[in-house]
Amino acid sequence: MSDTGYGDFEFERKFFVRELPAVVRTEPAPALIVQSYYLAADGYALRIRLEAPAGALGTPGTGPVDGAVDTERLLRTLEGAVTFCALTAKGPYVGGTRYEAERELDPMVGLAMVRRGGALVVKYRHSVWLGVDGWVIDEFLGDNAPLVVAECERGGPVTDLVIPGFCVTEVSDDPRFANDALAGAPYGRWREAFERELARTGPRFLQGFGRNELGLSSEA
Repeated sequence: MSDTGYGDFEFERKFFVRELPAVVRTEPAPALIVQSYYLAADGYALRIRLEAPAGALGTPGTGPVDGAVDTERLLRTLEGAVTFCALTAKGPYVGGTRYEAERELDPMVGLAMVRRGGALVVKYRHSVWLGVDGWVIDEFLGDNAPLVVAECERGGPVTDLVIPGFCVTEVSDDPRFANDALAGAPYGRWREAFERELARTGPRFLQGFGRNELGLSSEA
């Protein structure tokens, strides 16, 4: 949620990444994020988000969770480890902007709600600073492995962006890569089709956000 005069809106651009860039090894330990979607349709979403230290589940970057996630085992692991929990309502993505209203919850209430339903997305979130922007690099687990997505978010429109070299192609406007979409149609189901599509069309970067500067070193 933006706190710079734009109210309940978030501004971000997202990019498909082939593998975790080396720069994540220079940053603090990632967070483990579990998101449970109770509604995900036509760009609208209602979710519970749990956040805990990455070590609660395994060693990031080694693929500890592949295939279906055992929800109950995962939540037992998180008991007492959750550091942040929130209920979030989102609207459709339009031109680099999405409505997002968030309310913090007690972690025990959040865990209890996740146990009672919702489609899960589980991931490690790496936070890095590149140039003048902070980036998050999400390493998806479970049925969404081995998807990696890099995201730049600002308090206002993300214009004149310096795009790191590890970003293969932009997916900001591709609804398949929204987390709420990944909850219902995991990347593992359509990975091969997407790779064929990318090979056929080549990479693309949106041109409606000012000047794109490509190729910032991932070691920056």
